[in-house]
Amino acid sequence: MSIRIGIFGYGNLGRGVESAIRQNPDMELAAVFTRRDPAAMKIRTEGVPVYHADKAPELADKIDVMILCGGSATDLPVQTPALAKYFNVVDSFDTHAKIPEHFAAVDAVAQESGKVGIISVGWDPGMFSLNRLFGNVILPDGKDYTFWGKGVSQGHSDAIRRVEGVADAKQYTIPVESALEAVRSGANPELATREKHTRECFVVAKDGADKAKIEETIKTMPNYFADYDTTVNFISQEELNEKHGGIPHGGFVIRSGKTGFEGENTHIIEYSLKLDSNPEFTSSVIVAYARAAYRMNKEGMCGCKTVFDVAPAYLSPKTGAELRKELL
Repeated sequence: MSIRIGIFGYGNLGRGVESAIRQNPDMELAAVFTRRDPAAMKIRTEGVPVYHADKAPELADKIDVMILCGGSATDLPVQTPALAKYFNVVDSFDTHAKIPEHFAAVDAVAQESGKVGIISVGWDPGMFSLNRLFGNVILPDGKDYTFWGKGVSQGHSDAIRRVEGVADAKQYTIPVESALEAVRSGANPELATREKHTRECFVVAKDGADKAKIEETIKTMPNYFADYDTTVNFISQEELNEKHGGIPHGGFVIRSGKTGFEGENTHIIEYSLKLDSNPEFTSSVIVAYARAAYRMNKEGMCGCKTVFDVAPAYLSPKTGAELRKELL
């Protein structure tokens, strides 16, 4: 029997999940839930019903895993605990500092309902988190480095679009190449925020807007740009659409460490991603963890989990025998 998946929220991430399900023959899309008008919603999978979000609890017996595709700021802190009462759930909550409290909220509900909730699934947090863990346990005498980009930061792009006089914008986070080279050399440098990444902004200004003021506002924006070397480029809407219409991203997790009685040997562990589509790759990770949530619950597990708690074999549609023969 196919694993029946529900999608809660149909933006970039929800569409990515719909696409990823098509690449996993042991899964089927059972329903899509939206806060918009379901009658006006067009999805790519024929024959799959679209419901208003409020109807989700009524379909608890029709869905094996609900994948939540909302935002981390206001959606997931409310939605994931609420839906864990009825479903096994997977989300991509990515506010790192608030993961412990989100975990506690989901765990309390999932323990009581007997469901599995896997939170903070994606590439960071998610795949990068696993690689940081592997690096730490293999090279305990060492240092972690995480670089993001080159890629579009959706949150930073949104912050620019909220600046007075801005019609549209995209922002790219870019690793500083000299910093990457220093880390890869095994030098274990101490790097300030400004030394690790730069930010490049492509901005469409409204007619008559004060471009100098816009640039100054962006470059001095606390928590977003003030701590970085930031370049602001003003371009037309047509150029933004043509050259910056995608949502690429990626990055590197590097662990540099020493072994030996005198620490005489240096080792570098590096994991990297180069993504044409941030939401589609994130969705592909989430769908694999949906399989894990389903299997773990079938075995009697419940409560909240993170990627640290899920054995890799649960992610694969292959049997243990197949994995040992083909991949071990």
